[in-house]
Amino acid sequence: MTTAESASESSQAEEFDLGKLLAERGAERYELHTRYLNHQLPRMLHTIGFDKVYERAEGAYFWDADGNDYLDMLAGFGVMGLGRHHPVVRKALHDVVDAGLADLTRFDCQPLPGLLAEKLLAHSPHLDRVFFGNSGTEAVEGALKFARFVTGRPRILYCAHAFHGLTTGSLSVNGESGFRDGFAPLLPDTAVPLGDLDVLERELRKGDVAALIVEPIQGKGVLEGPPGWLRAAQELLHRRGALLIADEVQTGLGRTGDFYAYQHEDGVEPDLVCVAKALSGGYVPVGATIGKDWIFKKVYSSMDRVLVHSASFGSNAQAMAAGLAVLSVMENEQIVANVRATGERLRSRLAALTDQYEMLAEVRGRGLMIGIEFGRPRSLKLRSRWAMLQAARKGLFAQMVVVPLLQRHRILTQVSGDHMEVIKLIPPLIIGEREVDRFVDAFTAVMDDAHNGGLVWDFGKTLVKQAVANR
Repeated sequence: MTTAESASESSQAEEFDLGKLLAERGAERYELHTRYLNHQLPRMLHTIGFDKVYERAEGAYFWDADGNDYLDMLAGFGVMGLGRHHPVVRKALHDVVDAGLADLTRFDCQPLPGLLAEKLLAHSPHLDRVFFGNSGTEAVEGALKFARFVTGRPRILYCAHAFHGLTTGSLSVNGESGFRDGFAPLLPDTAVPLGDLDVLERELRKGDVAALIVEPIQGKGVLEGPPGWLRAAQELLHRRGALLIADEVQTGLGRTGDFYAYQHEDGVEPDLVCVAKALSGGYVPVGATIGKDWIFKKVYSSMDRVLVHSASFGSNAQAMAAGLAVLSVMENEQIVANVRATGERLRSRLAALTDQYEMLAEVRGRGLMIGIEFGRPRSLKLRSRWAMLQAARKGLFAQMVVVPLLQRHRILTQVSGDHMEVIKLIPPLIIGEREVDRFVDAFTAVMDDAHNGGLVWDFGKTLVKQAVANR
């Protein structure tokens, strides 16, 4: 590098200083969102007391400006499978940027996409090819397109309460009306009850079904069909010339104690599988539609159709490097085995509390995807309080638990879905006994308070007023 080039580079670096910008304006974060982004997000965070200022993060923890740590049991809705800033993923991204690769030329074949596809397919032995996009909803869109094209049929079946994304195609197979309302007309797709083979067969007999898309374990509510349902559904679909699409965007990459959630049931081999979230390493958006060879060859049937389905940023070097690093960490650090052991420890300890607390109805799930459901208590005093919340809005009790977990115990969790009395735990896959102990102790303290009529109910009154005001 010449002296002139070095001086120019130094000058350019001085023109933009990210650290200086954040130091000068980082405190404006909530005001900036209110003014320029989704103005309801800051409003919601202020209302429930989630308007924290996190300064840094590592692994399964955040820290605020005072040095207080917060346990993350949400993992960015499953994106942070390896926790935040895993050193292997960070190094891979530094390396790929420093390599100065000739990325996204559009008219060559870089090695990283092929290497990542090879790694993914090693965990998907009945599948053959991969399309890389930029998100989970994009992976779903690709699967819907492929299924419609190769079958020549227009209709996709999906399950009630499903969540497959929010772009128009994936929204058409979204089982929650709250997401769909106001965005019609959508694609002509049809909901079937999760686990109902009779309704599935009735729809298949109409002869226009391209595929059934299903989350092996639904994110909304942490629900799954009865044992054997998924395999039986696959057999019905194939008998009628339709495909099975497994949406593993949240459940894939070890979340449920196997690499994919569908692998919990013998004989299930989806025709198309969608993954995203944890494949990113928490850094670079990435999605993948994985499928059988004949499907890809029919979609890309000639050189004229070489770009019939593509993505501008698909297969970019940074995303591919992150994905390769994630899969390497999963293998080298035995992440799936940790998920099985830690998930069983957490679920069993929480399930043991159902006899202790009237309002704790059920603990369910697999691996580190756990649903905690609350229900109507037996005692008269608690029933009257429960009824007050339910009359205002179903789901408020679960929110009453989530808020003190954060405010008093510095643990971030989420309500599993709108109008659901369910909390979903989807922590980073790297947590261990220390984090299980911390969560169970905090959850027990909050449930003690709720059953003894403590401060939790004062916040409940605030939630009721807010729910009534929003009607």
